[in-house]
Amino acid sequence: MGQPTPLMPHATATWLVDHTGLSFEQIAEFCGIHILEVQAMADDLAGSKYTGRDPVHAGELTLEEIELGQADENYSLKMHKAPVEVTRTKGPRYTPVSKRQDKPDGIAWVLRNHPEVSDAQIGKLIGTTRNTIGAIRERSHWNIQNIQPKDPVTLGLCSQRELDAVVAKAAKRAGITEEVEAVENADARSDKDKLIDELRAEREANVKAAAEAAQEAEAEAWLTAKREAEESGEDIIDPESGFKDTAEEAAPEVAAEEAVEAPEEDGETPA
Repeated sequence: MGQPTPLMPHATATWLVDHTGLSFEQIAEFCGIHILEVQAMADDLAGSKYTGRDPVHAGELTLEEIELGQADENYSLKMHKAPVEVTRTKGPRYTPVSKRQDKPDGIAWVLRNHPEVSDAQIGKLIGTTRNTIGAIRERSHWNIQNIQPKDPVTLGLCSQRELDAVVAKAAKRAGITEEVEAVENADARSDKDKLIDELRAEREANVKAAAEAAQEAEAEAWLTAKREAEESGEDIIDPESGFKDTAEEAAPEVAAEEAVEAPEEDGETPA
């Protein structure tokens, strides 16, 4: 396993380029970066400008080690004291500067939609202080007129999973079982799938309604033509068979009445 790299590799490489006669290979190997990056720093062509960091002052190198490296280009620099690993301590969630102005909106949304969530949970979820939460709750915040409740997930202040976990935990603590069940039994489909299903159902309903309207219009037109044909005695076309019907055939009740009246005039009784 190779030796650890300096705490700030690029800044350390910049200092070594400017203050020592070490080769690019030696600097790249010690700092754990590519030799072309060291070359770019030396030629002042690097995309990012770094402020040099003195590894001797940091205890990572000694002057004797640098002198050995300058005397022999094939010598590999040895780390004198490895940098202390930095671990994040407990505290408020870090939020990028670009999103910090959105925190009050996210806090207001949680206070309005999930009053059972405690201030401590809100502070941990969004990365804010209890003083800020209390000021928004009491509407004494200096910018309260411009605060608009917005979903913290949409604002990028937390993930949906984190928000659901906090809400479920708060609901369980408050004894609100209905909310927990609602979260557990929520529709697994995404909003996109739901929208597609709604649009499909709406389109099918429109197609069905248009077909029914067309059928009703066709039937109405045929009935109108039939009545006109009966009155004028013209032939009409049966929409089902496609053949012409005479007015007498189209009005069978009238033809039947005439057939019944005819034998009565001759003194005969109908069969």
